[in-house]
Amino acid sequence: MSDYNMVHKSVLVAEVLELLDVVPGGVYIDGTLGSGGHSEFLLKAMGEKGRLLGIDQDEHALERAKDRLKEWKGQCTFAHGNFANIAEIARKNGFDEVDGVLMDIGVSSDQLEEAERGFSFMKDGPLDMRMDKSCGETASELVNNLSEQELRQILRTFGEEPKARRIAMAIVESRKKNLIVTTSELADLVEKAVGGRRGRIHPATRTFQALRIAVNHELDSLKEGLAGGLSLLRDGGRMAVISFHSLEDRIVKRFFAAHVGKNVSLISGGSEWIGELPLMELVNRKLVMAGDDENEVNPRARSAKLRVAKLVMS
Repeated sequence: MSDYNMVHKSVLVAEVLELLDVVPGGVYIDGTLGSGGHSEFLLKAMGEKGRLLGIDQDEHALERAKDRLKEWKGQCTFAHGNFANIAEIARKNGFDEVDGVLMDIGVSSDQLEEAERGFSFMKDGPLDMRMDKSCGETASELVNNLSEQELRQILRTFGEEPKARRIAMAIVESRKKNLIVTTSELADLVEKAVGGRRGRIHPATRTFQALRIAVNHELDSLKEGLAGGLSLLRDGGRMAVISFHSLEDRIVKRFFAAHVGKNVSLISGGSEWIGELPLMELVNRKLVMAGDDENEVNPRARSAKLRVAKLVMS
């Protein structure tokens, strides 16, 4: 295996395999393939008769995954695309009904390590942040073209940044002199605007998160991906979603809850089920998070949250 495949460590692998209840000869979709970490273990568990569709909007990630999974190339189909379009991509590639869908949401360690991608303030590079570099506006374009009000809204909504107004004002003032085009320029600007580093979290963390989500339309993509993934499950099929911050987890929790539904007592007696079809059942009622051992070797796992549900009746 190539060294560059080892930068990113997939989180909650054992928990994903257990809760997805991977069956030999099964058919699975990894909607956020990344470097293929989770898929490698899925393929080992499903055996030589299993089939896997790996989807990613990052073409560099697809190439890394193809190299990592070359041992199973006859069982794998790779597709470049956004998991928001998972249903369309799956059916186009002959995956009409599957046993399981996995989505590991967010930016990978590999992407953070590539300075030219512009995801991290720890690496100086162009302020890009696009998962798919073939389309869409960059973070630099948003920062330099949006109004102060629009920037403030993005920072508050997607970054839950309490100092959104101060940061937005600082951005608008700074770009009057020079356009903001690198990650270090934006990080320094934010740090000065909020009064310097406090605690263990860099003051630009929420700003970078907010811009990344805005650039990639991540929350809308997640909503569409959940609905699309559910439409592909056969009865008893399972969907596992790993999220890394409260905005994503809230969407997943509400989506599953809506399809699990609830029985509501009627004034006239008896009860009525209220919810959205198709009907699902929670596999883990308690949120699954990484244990101390995994957190020690993989700090990224500390914020990972896993929810799994299965289709009861289509």
